[in-house]
Amino acid sequence: MSLAERAARERLLEKARASANACRLCRMGSERRNNVYGEGDPCARLMLVGEGPGETEDLTGRPFVGRSGQLLEKMLGAIGLAREDVYICNTVKCRPTDPGPRGPKNRAPEPAEMANCRPYLDEQIDIIRPTVILALGAPAAKSFLGKDFQITKQRGRWFEGPQGIALMATFHPAYVLRQTGGELEGVKRMVWADLKAVRDKLAEPAPGRVDQPPEQVGLFGEGA
Repeated sequence: MSLAERAARERLLEKARASANACRLCRMGSERRNNVYGEGDPCARLMLVGEGPGETEDLTGRPFVGRSGQLLEKMLGAIGLAREDVYICNTVKCRPTDPGPRGPKNRAPEPAEMANCRPYLDEQIDIIRPTVILALGAPAAKSFLGKDFQITKQRGRWFEGPQGIALMATFHPAYVLRQTGGELEGVKRMVWADLKAVRDKLAEPAPGRVDQPPEQVGLFGEGA
């Protein structure tokens, strides 16, 4: 990717970020601290899409920070990628909240909120043009594949995403962190299988180029 193309994409993303930051179509836009537009390589071949920002993301303006972000970085490292090598964003750009006894608490975004934010996600995909989209969690997967998508049965499969981009869903890092004992081991094995499939898809040569697959390592420090 040329430096000129990279710079052009960066300018387009910054313009889109400013537009998202000014959006007040939903109450989320008035209640949030920061718009969490997305971050990463504007020329990334892999885009990761979650559901929406949480409290830490709202405070920092960055997607996937805190414990979930640390696990996501470990997951990426297992297939030879750094956070800076990919593009990370969410289906909605503001933190959805409800009042709670100790302040705002997280909630799932409403369908209308997801619809209002969808043009920003579509614009990100159009600018970055990734080779693979990895949807993290059922809500993100359903935003692409419809309400009948079942992550326990359909994760790890390849689907045709926007603009014909290869799309797969896997479990959200926060879901992995909530598991214990044997359930944790089972989820880790499934996520590792999904990540290896993503790695192999990214290793497929694009027209006019030959990519070398990254060295295979284990997930969570395990042997491959």
